Amino acid sequence: MLKTLARPVLRPAATTSADFDFLMGIWRVQHRYRVRRLAGCNDWIEFEGTCAARKILGGLGNTDENDIAMPGNRYTGMSLRLWDAVSGRWTIQWLDSRRPGVIGAPVYGSFSQRPDGPFGVFHGDDVHNGRDIRVRYIWSRIAADAARWEQAFSADEGNDWETNWYMDFTRL
Repeated sequence: MLKTLARPVLRPAATTSADFDFLMGIWRVQHRYRVRRLAGCNDWIEFEGTCAARKILGGLGNTDENDIAMPGNRYTGMSLRLWDAVSGRWTIQWLDSRRPGVIGAPVYGSFSQRPDGPFGVFHGDDVHNGRDIRVRYIWSRIAADAARWEQAFSADEGNDWETNWYMDFTRL
């Protein structure tokens, strides 16, 4: 006679993070993008896009899908953010239609509270044009209807940073 095994009880995680709750929803995004990175270039282009963000895994993570209307190179992209309650930090990875099947190198970090509101800093290692670099994301200016994301690269292990992309979010 076969013994019936009890199914495991699935419980929600004891800790989830609400750090990115501000981002959930639909956004218009104003991009400011440095034309060449880590090349002493001060030429920027500006363009618009959209972003739609939602929670996944019962709040243990979130995704956003982006229409990036870069002149001459429009593409779609997606961020995947996962919360690790043990370490108290986020892992963020990027995927986009320019490189199907490739998931970008992760960045890791968390938010702190500053007098002007939440401030998130995330760091990781990557390669740019064959060079090892450090990557930094910053989330700032977070409000009910707006937020800013910026990306910077460092070719000297984080001593000097060159910001190469700003995204200013306005809720639709």
